[in-house]
Amino acid sequence: MEDEQIPTISVKEPLDLIRLSLDERVHVKMRNERVLRGKLHAYDQHLNMVLGDVEETVTTVEIDEETYEEIYKTTKRSIPMLFVRGDGVILVSPPNRTPAL
Repeated sequence: MEDEQIPTISVKEPLDLIRLSLDERVHVKMRNERVLRGKLHAYDQHLNMVLGDVEETVTTVEIDEETYEEIYKTTKRSIPMLFVRGDGVILVSPPNRTPAL
């Protein structure tokens, strides 16, 4: 029986990790407390991205004028297709992958 070669996923540069996430759901944290989760269709070196089936979550903080307590409000919406400009991206998280044994 011959030794089987297990394919290794090569990540040498940061954008390689994003390349491996094409056609998978990713988590994108944006400026102004905005979070996107969607399927990554395309990207470029500036982190401009095209996402499909996106769920956007926006968190806002308001101060109660009487008690001065912070009130956190979240709003969610679904977007079928979205172009994300890269200069607003803070973090891109690939999907969780578990290696097959």
